[in-house]
Amino acid sequence: MAVKRVTMQDIADACGLSRNTVSKIFNDRGAVPEATKKLVLQKAQELGYGQIPEDTPDAPEGSRNVALLTQHKLLSHNFGAYFITSFTDAICRAGYTMKMYEVSPAEISVRKLPPHLDLTATAAILCIELFDKAYQEMVCSLGLPCVFVDGYAKANKSLLTCDFVTMENYAAVIAMTNHMIAAGAKRIGFVGDKEHCNSFAERWLGFFVAMLDAGLSVDRGMCILEPDSANYGNPGWLMEKLRAMPSIPDGFVCANDYLAIHLMRALKELGLRIPADVMVTGFDGSPEASVVSPKLTTARINSTHIGRVAAALLLERIREPGRPFLYISEISPPVWGESTR
Repeated sequence: MAVKRVTMQDIADACGLSRNTVSKIFNDRGAVPEATKKLVLQKAQELGYGQIPEDTPDAPEGSRNVALLTQHKLLSHNFGAYFITSFTDAICRAGYTMKMYEVSPAEISVRKLPPHLDLTATAAILCIELFDKAYQEMVCSLGLPCVFVDGYAKANKSLLTCDFVTMENYAAVIAMTNHMIAAGAKRIGFVGDKEHCNSFAERWLGFFVAMLDAGLSVDRGMCILEPDSANYGNPGWLMEKLRAMPSIPDGFVCANDYLAIHLMRALKELGLRIPADVMVTGFDGSPEASVVSPKLTTARINSTHIGRVAAALLLERIREPGRPFLYISEISPPVWGESTR
């Protein structure tokens, strides 16, 4: 029995919106309220936009399926939600269907694919939120067209055997760190696990280089560098880390907006004023960054466009499998808020 593909019109009807509004969201064209965007993205995921059910038989020959592998539910964070809708839309327009597979920690540890993934029925693989080096190397060795979005820490220093797409991290963090230095900051700390993924490692490097270029030392005693699995979302835990520092820095560079927003809560609990006493920067350009008080200085990731870039790169790799591998990064412009002076 043929499976009916979910369309933008189906999503629009389910949300009580026009198809034009849904199209604006998927193609990042025109202003749409944030609440409407979230409604459409959630409904697209619920309806399985661009996907087919796991129990639907795969095409045995000349497959038009693209497997998306991830370790996390992509709608659980801002980047993944906007990325997946634009990526799915682009490959659907090219005649492909996406099948999404959530890879378990056990499968990553033994470097195995999800059991329902049939490689003979798969035209290409897209990996996002997979930050294990050995697993990435295993996927790249399968012989299928493959694109990774971000990757393991310091992947940018490896001779990758796949196409790689990421947001630009290095220059954006240098710009925000220099901004705090120009505003009088001498002692600046970093918050986040620099070994978590390639983007975090690049943000740490940008911070480190900006400090050295300004003739300032990096004091790790003023940084919070615990593994990403640590309790960063708990202001009480962050307050303990802040109290253990020799003194509170003039500013903090945070690896993303989530960390920055929770750090700001902890600083406020300690009676510190932002930015008068401590400046804070994030990274992502998340909706929360513009509503938190004070408004967060951050770097905006255009996840919608990165989704389209990843799709175009994967489709090109399918058409021309022997061409050189590409490493593509898209500029993440700083967005100046009130969390820095």
